[in-house]
Amino acid sequence: MTEARSARTGGKVRAARLTDLPALGELSRLSQTEGSGARSLGLPVGGPAIGVFSLFRLPLVAFRPHDLLYVYEFDGHVAGLVRAERESWKDDWTIVELDAIGPAGQGPGEIRYRLVQQILREGQKRGATRFHAACSDGDDNVELFMQAGFARYGEERVMYRPPEPPLPEPWSEDRQVEHRIRQAKTVDAIGLHQLYCSATPAPVQRLEGFRIPDWERQGSQWRVPRSSMAPILRFADIDTWVQESPSQPRLDALVQVGVAREDQPHYLRVMARQEADPGPLIDFGMGLIASRAPRADRNPNHGVIAPVRTYESPTDRRLEDAGFGEIAMVTLLLKELLARVADPALVPAAVRPWEVTRGS
Repeated sequence: MTEARSARTGGKVRAARLTDLPALGELSRLSQTEGSGARSLGLPVGGPAIGVFSLFRLPLVAFRPHDLLYVYEFDGHVAGLVRAERESWKDDWTIVELDAIGPAGQGPGEIRYRLVQQILREGQKRGATRFHAACSDGDDNVELFMQAGFARYGEERVMYRPPEPPLPEPWSEDRQVEHRIRQAKTVDAIGLHQLYCSATPAPVQRLEGFRIPDWERQGSQWRVPRSSMAPILRFADIDTWVQESPSQPRLDALVQVGVAREDQPHYLRVMARQEADPGPLIDFGMGLIASRAPRADRNPNHGVIAPVRTYESPTDRRLEDAGFGEIAMVTLLLKELLARVADPALVPAAVRPWEVTRGS
């Protein structure tokens, strides 16, 4: 980090209040402004239409009782904020916003470090098992989290399709049947988990720790598969569709579709086996957005955003074929609090020396 951790500061970290709302909105906006001297996670910086401020503007708008928001106060002014989402069905926490602008004599790096430490302390008190974060590899973001004990385990390309050209036409039911596309069901949990395991390297599977019951939860609370853009799903109507294999009783691909209810881009999250072609499913997902978006927004002003992991090929190329382009590269980080213990297993029995003597 560029700022010394030992610097003594006169500020304090405290829980946010409703009266902080105007200051937090302004701080979030300033953190996305180049040349302001502020720092943010940078998720992503690709223009005003899809900047972080437009995605996470006024952090209390979608605040839930089990989420946490802390601010750093210095000389009566709010100089930093951190917002963490707590998954209601799992002890995983996600840091979705971390902004700071340093007052005189202080750097934003020190402020952000103290805010992250506050979230970690709260998580330890409340039984958190994992902390997730995603950030751009700039402004000492990665270094800050690694100093706090996080490990980087992957990268994600944030793809974006602008409003022009218009989205494809919605698919007919006959075309869906022809391509074996249907809505996901709770009974697909095993098939979805197998699909995830086929498309995800084993080390990443171990760290993310998904279980079959995690895939049974459908709808607006669904957070699998995980992505850096998952927080925007609070502002969208979520649906998941799968594509069945033509030759085997398995699922070849899934698409998670988020139709924005707010002033934000729509959302696609695609996962497919390497031997499968996700192109038709991507086209279907965009057609679904076109059919469900409000009529005034049928040609959406904010386009469609689609995160894809760097190891998820050829999904990235199929997204490019559909008009998506990369706007950011995001680093994924994780801090795990649980100690891993080897599972008990059967091992060969040792030959006792007395048995060898008797046998001889």
